[in-house]
Amino acid sequence: MIRYTVGRLLSLCLSLIVASMVIFTVVEVVPGDPAAYMLGVNARPDTVAALRAELGLDVPKVQRYLDWTAGMLQGDFGRSYTYRTPVSQMILDRMVVSLPLAVLALALTVVIAFPAGIYAASRRGKLGDAGVMGATQLGVAVPNFWFAMILVLVFAVNLRWVSAGGFPGWGNGVWPGLKALILPAVALALPQAAILARVMRSSLLDMLGEDFIRTARAKGLSRRQALWRHAVRNALIPVLTIIGLQFSFLLAGGIVIEQIFYLPGLGRLIFQAISSRDLIVVESVVMLLVGLVIVVNFAVDLAYALVDPRLRVRA
Repeated sequence: MIRYTVGRLLSLCLSLIVASMVIFTVVEVVPGDPAAYMLGVNARPDTVAALRAELGLDVPKVQRYLDWTAGMLQGDFGRSYTYRTPVSQMILDRMVVSLPLAVLALALTVVIAFPAGIYAASRRGKLGDAGVMGATQLGVAVPNFWFAMILVLVFAVNLRWVSAGGFPGWGNGVWPGLKALILPAVALALPQAAILARVMRSSLLDMLGEDFIRTARAKGLSRRQALWRHAVRNALIPVLTIIGLQFSFLLAGGIVIEQIFYLPGLGRLIFQAISSRDLIVVESVVMLLVGLVIVVNFAVDLAYALVDPRLRVRA
């Protein structure tokens, strides 16, 4: 297990290095000068040059990359060009919205997908299976922003159960904050639940055809007992990967949803930073999100090794 963990750690570090290089290169080659954008088209060249020097944009790109990565290792993501505040503080302020939203959406995804996938697999070829698969096909095909607009129209405009957007802040209480996140979480969770339910069904059907299930049935276990005692646990191995990837997507992929519901999260921060050419914010937030994806995948690999001892033997 130690050997396997060390190997995965080396892979994690290499992935982070490559990701940082790609992110920095892609963002830096985007046309446009942040200093010139901030000062406007009529700014004098010497004024633009002075602002570039103040922001550190006159330093060679290689040195800027090394300074940026060294700062991230110490928890310093630099200072925003536009707001002149530490980027780390801006990220923390937005993370208190995006992280609870992602956790709530993932919880809804699991609560919906697991029963649906198990129910469909246990009734393969029957009406219940067809109904679940039809619903999941619709969930996969329809984009989450369309779900979001329908939810706003039904629950905010017509029924008036919740507000159409905005976030009151956790200082006003836990329930008002959660209430503001319910509709966005549902809009994010429904498409992901459809995907996870299909994966759960497929994995469970593969397990039900294995020899150990037939052996369990031959020993006297009913189909239901064999399903819950043996098949479900082994079917979770590929499902763990999907859950890990979905959490990363829910944390990083809520840009459109946060725009629809006017949530001050990481997605909106990236959108605003791109609009104002605040490159240091874009680089830092994207690197943080990519790093979370890599770390989650590392955690999933370790969970694999705990669930499936064969991986430890191969390592």
